[in-house]
Amino acid sequence: MRVTRTLRATVGAALTGALLITAGGTASADQTRKDLWPLEAFGADQLWKDASGKGVTVAVIDSGFRTTHQDLKGQFLPGPDYGPATEAEGAKHAEPGEDVRDHGTGMAAIIAGHGHGPGGSEGVKGLAPDAKILPVPEYHNGARGTRWAVDHGADVINMSYGGGRLGDDCESVQYALSKGAVVVASSGNDGSSARQYPSGCPGVIGVGAVDQYGKASDANNYNSDMDLLAPGVDLPAVTGRSDSSYHTESGSSGAAAYVSAAVALLKEKYPDLTPGQIANRLVKTAGLPKDQKGLKLPDAHYGYGFIQPGPALRKDIPEGSKEGPLPMPKGKASSQLDAGAPDADPPVGGKEIMNRALLYGGIGVGVLVVVGAVVAIVLASRRRKSAGGQSWG
Repeated sequence: MRVTRTLRATVGAALTGALLITAGGTASADQTRKDLWPLEAFGADQLWKDASGKGVTVAVIDSGFRTTHQDLKGQFLPGPDYGPATEAEGAKHAEPGEDVRDHGTGMAAIIAGHGHGPGGSEGVKGLAPDAKILPVPEYHNGARGTRWAVDHGADVINMSYGGGRLGDDCESVQYALSKGAVVVASSGNDGSSARQYPSGCPGVIGVGAVDQYGKASDANNYNSDMDLLAPGVDLPAVTGRSDSSYHTESGSSGAAAYVSAAVALLKEKYPDLTPGQIANRLVKTAGLPKDQKGLKLPDAHYGYGFIQPGPALRKDIPEGSKEGPLPMPKGKASSQLDAGAPDADPPVGGKEIMNRALLYGGIGVGVLVVVGAVVAIVLASRRRKSAGGQSWG
């Protein structure tokens, strides 16, 4: 049952206090827009009276972008000049039928799509449609992309990937935070307790997927890096295969993009808040489904709950400390990337991999001795889309 029917049948009853907080919807003859349940769940038309992301730059570090898609044309700022080379490299790792631009284009539209057709009533519209996207097509070196984005005006950094380099990723995150940028990353789609980076770096808002009934996705990685949930199941999304292509996707990638969009709304309305104080507004207004009330928060599966942008924008919430409620990095960020440092393997092997009953029917994962083999195996199975040490899901 789709969300619109569910809302009409249960509003004021089972969904009280859950993610689906509004019975309003946007009439449209376009099926993609009809199926775009997060906008209805968030009451987007009302949200945009308070903030739409205007004046906010969201950097999307991803595999590639189709800047001419009909739902995104005009939303992109100039990206780095190393982009074409990394897109070409990424294309070598693409699966049959996959365009290396699919993932990045999809994330950009979730954040700042404007739709198309009469009044933008068709296609994908983002939660922050007036934000601008800084496209960073970085296939191997997310740390370099993060630093470039911060140095070119990014207010928000969206990282819908995992499997990065621990040392470089966390240092670049610290650099971004020191410059006032909010950093958001997907938690991973293994359905295990394995940690991923950059979501495991201090100061990053780690995000998992939630469905239209407020339930955390079984595919989410669950650990102490889980901070918030956002829509990430059965999402209509654009692809990079043509200027008018769409598909449906699920995963923590889209969820991270929705959190980045919510941050863009908050950055517009509260431009002087620190990254920690922005996170504080999201945490203090997060919700839980009725059957999860009473959880000790943060919970490994639910974090602090699913985002509710309306209350986050409107509630009277004390600013709180500059660091906010999430663990933040200690010390001073270096202004130079340690280009000579060896690659650090993400801690996804041996002792950190648990029984993946949710994904593999209870088959236990054996102890693997050779770290290189561990990384190769895990990255090969981590998501449907995997490329060159980064996994996009």
